[in-house]
Amino acid sequence: MSDTKKDREEQGDLLVREKTTKPKRYKVLLHNDDYTTMEFVVWVLQSIFKHTPASSTRLMLAIHRKGVGVAGVYAKEIAETRLEQTLAAARDRGHPLQCTMEQE
Repeated sequence: MSDTKKDREEQGDLLVREKTTKPKRYKVLLHNDDYTTMEFVVWVLQSIFKHTPASSTRLMLAIHRKGVGVAGVYAKEIAETRLEQTLAAARDRGHPLQCTMEQE
């Protein structure tokens, strides 16, 4: 037994272990509109969210049909970064694509 632990036990100190909690996760959502091209949405999913070409196409079609879809789930800071990258890319190319995030 180490001297520090022995000293604590002799003094009656309690050893308290702090529990760590998992960080909250956030969903980044892409919203369908009538103006943003399907090709651009696929490009965003591949380049910003790192989806494969096949999964990007499937997700783009799901967003088109349902009106909204989850592009990815991340820690808060990463979700905010991906959201801002998406909105900046859409603005630069003249697309009104909407992207939001919500806690999982």
